[in-house]
Amino acid sequence: MLFISNLQAQINLPAGSPAASVTTTVGLTEVSISYFRPKMKGRKIFGLDGSALLEYGVMWRTGANSGTTLTLSTPAKIGGVEVPAGTYLIITTPGDNQFGFMLYGDPSIGSNFSKIKADQIMVNMKVDNLKSSIMIETLTFQISDLSADNTQANIHFQWADASWKVPIEVSFDEIVMKEIAAKTQVNLSNYMAAASYYLETGKDLNQALSWAQSFLAVESNRRYFYLSGLAKIQAGLGMKKEAIKTSEESLEKAKTAGDNAYIKSNEAFIKKLKKK
Repeated sequence: MLFISNLQAQINLPAGSPAASVTTTVGLTEVSISYFRPKMKGRKIFGLDGSALLEYGVMWRTGANSGTTLTLSTPAKIGGVEVPAGTYLIITTPGDNQFGFMLYGDPSIGSNFSKIKADQIMVNMKVDNLKSSIMIETLTFQISDLSADNTQANIHFQWADASWKVPIEVSFDEIVMKEIAAKTQVNLSNYMAAASYYLETGKDLNQALSWAQSFLAVESNRRYFYLSGLAKIQAGLGMKKEAIKTSEESLEKAKTAGDNAYIKSNEAFIKKLKKK
């Protein structure tokens, strides 16, 4: 039989505006952007008149097809506004110097902006058009500028000569502290993780020292990366001699393991302590 169904006969072709997504964990929050990527194809993208694909002052779904969504696994601040966990539609209004940025709670409206309801608008703000120094052919979203303390990042949009950023801010200290309180009671191996968190966030170093020492007392191998953490806690408490001794033990074990990164960091740490 030579019959072929319409479904079987369909030809797969590249999408004009391919689907894309970017996901980054900021603190303990998974931040995801899902979107479709239109191309310039020689067109004027943003402008004041009808010659531009997207006219200044007119709302836009910020991408092709069903638009662009932002998903947060936990509550976060977007543009300084507290937003619950969930999936939101990103709606923008292009402008020469600024873009309007809206985060909307019902992604199903797509580009039917007549359905916008005030109680679903989570964020509504202006962001500066940073204006790219080069033309960006394909619409691109990134989650950029992740801070050293893992609490801040930016939603970063680029297309044609337009570029804007919206800040993301997360808080995880309360969650971590609850986990420390619960899990250090039932699992001694969590002591070192708790001690490291206290060290990194400037909390009670005496408590951190107690946890680290308790852990290393039962950790038979006294591994060099744990010893390195203990040395930093000791140094933070002004225990210079103890910190040097612990770091020297860590250094020797790192040499045995052939871990050049820890060899260098221990050597630099010991040198710094001996100068004080």
